[in-house]
Amino acid sequence: KTPKPLAFSSFSFVLSHLNREMWFQDFFPPNMCPINAKDNTFYGIMFDAGSTGTRIHIYTFVQKSPENLPELEGEIFESVKPGLSAYADQPEKGAETVKRLLDMAIDAVPPHLWKKTPVVLKATAGLRLLSEEKAQSLLLEVREVFEESPFLVPEDSVSIMDGSYEALGAALSMMLFAGQLSGQNQHTVGTLDLGGASTQITFLPQFEETLKETPGDFLTSFEMFNSTYKLYTHSYLGFGLKAARLAILGALNVEAVDGQMFRSSCLPKQLEAEWHFGGMKYRYGGNKEGETGFKPCYLEVLKVVEGKLHQPDEIRGRSFYAFSYYYDRAVDTNLIDYEQGGVLEVRDFERKAEEVCDNMEKYNSASPFLCMDLVYITALLKEGFGFRDNTLLQLTKKVNNVETSWTLGATFHLLQSLGITY
Repeated sequence: KTPKPLAFSSFSFVLSHLNREMWFQDFFPPNMCPINAKDNTFYGIMFDAGSTGTRIHIYTFVQKSPENLPELEGEIFESVKPGLSAYADQPEKGAETVKRLLDMAIDAVPPHLWKKTPVVLKATAGLRLLSEEKAQSLLLEVREVFEESPFLVPEDSVSIMDGSYEALGAALSMMLFAGQLSGQNQHTVGTLDLGGASTQITFLPQFEETLKETPGDFLTSFEMFNSTYKLYTHSYLGFGLKAARLAILGALNVEAVDGQMFRSSCLPKQLEAEWHFGGMKYRYGGNKEGETGFKPCYLEVLKVVEGKLHQPDEIRGRSFYAFSYYYDRAVDTNLIDYEQGGVLEVRDFERKAEEVCDNMEKYNSASPFLCMDLVYITALLKEGFGFRDNTLLQLTKKVNNVETSWTLGATFHLLQSLGITY
């Protein structure tokens, strides 16, 4: 069965609880207002419990007819700090922060739809670092808050998320925005994420060859709209930006002897400094006598990425959305605007890396790792993943004014699996 086209309403807005009433009044005629929602309006509530804070996303979808896919009508978003892991010894207090956010959803969702509105919390890295006992205590308290609420509480509604679920959610979000699941957009896109410890690549393969040549654990199957999709997704641990710095310095998995200095041609010549990462202290500096600059730095970085990552042929003709440190380093070097984001080619990162690395003294007020980071991003994209110089990268934080988060795709998938959409 061919997937139906997914339309995204022009009324896609990120809302805060402060302007919720105004949004309803200004953008919906009285008979269309979600407060008076008919059967074709439905909601999903997704909590993202991260290491620094807990965020709630309340999504509104409208399905105008069984023949059409649902449209995203709006999103209410709010967050609280600190994250749940900060309440490791006070689980009731942690659950209370979730309850405060959930009260917003009680206001936002019409009462007659409460029982049809699922609520789910997925915790990320912060809770993984706690002991099993403390993490489970927190999750149990949150589950109780959900059970006491008027909403639909699915099985496994409160859990620690693994990386593949996050990748699936992020990929579905982007595919929904790009209309790919409906076959509207033949020039398909993927997503690239660069964190501190790991990097991820995700896309929907179009060619049988890709499926044949891809290691089995890089492929995930999922059901949407009565069709089965195969998703290419992989997280490379140790290839995040900060882990890569250690690898380039030769300090990854090395017992640092007291006072040991790790040097690199990617750092300013006279630099000597200390860096605390992952509970360890590292002394690092530039090559006082040897070469510095783009070319010697690139050779150093090449050893870290060359031949280490799988290179599917079909990605060379793709454009990709790129997030996290790709975005941050592009902003730091004025390649894109912080608010607006922008479209870059892979060669733009290389050009900027040459400029910074060959003029490090000009950039001494920025991070001492700026040259190394830009060269790593360039080498990761070109030598690691095998992208062309002219591969397009869309660097963005929002699409259609909705946060580009794994939560949208995950919520949509949840509603489908529960049979809440037509």
